[in-house]
Amino acid sequence: MNTLENLITLLSRLPGIGKKSAARMAYSLLKGEEEYNRLLGESIAELKNKIHKCKECGNYTEDELCSICTSSDRESTLLCVVEESPDIMMIESTGDYRGLYFVLHGVLSPLDGIGPSELGLDRLMKRVDDLGVTELILATNPTLEGDSTALYIKHLLEGKDIRISRIASGLPVGGDMEYADKMSISRALKGRMEY
Repeated sequence: MNTLENLITLLSRLPGIGKKSAARMAYSLLKGEEEYNRLLGESIAELKNKIHKCKECGNYTEDELCSICTSSDRESTLLCVVEESPDIMMIESTGDYRGLYFVLHGVLSPLDGIGPSELGLDRLMKRVDDLGVTELILATNPTLEGDSTALYIKHLLEGKDIRISRIASGLPVGGDMEYADKMSISRALKGRMEY
């Protein structure tokens, strides 16, 4: 396999990138500036050496604790549980949430060998206790695995004086009910609010 084919193969392993997209990227890099390619290569090489999981929440950071965990402007009794680090960026982009986070880095999936210990649920329970959490928001994806993980966490917290909420799901803003699937409509009906 030559250098170009190897790069296309490696790029196509990235999530959401097929062979055609990988080929377009590879040819773009081939035509691109040498300095840009060098900087990109260095950034990729440094990625695993410099970035690691925050020891408190599991978000990616270059420091021991991420900027959210060290911020004095956050509400420490409010904790949002997400599946992956990019979910934090999406929630933060709204400007509507000022609490802390806990990143699972996956969902329960016994067939794939992912159980409570792989998700760090013992660390989640310790964080809930250490922070004196009064509300836990379960922001896992509305999939079978995401729902099962949220339900499992809810059961772990039974008996604690904590409000447990789940992010709403259903029809998107501006969406047309005619094109929605039954599950989305069902979730929208169950998650309805007073108007």
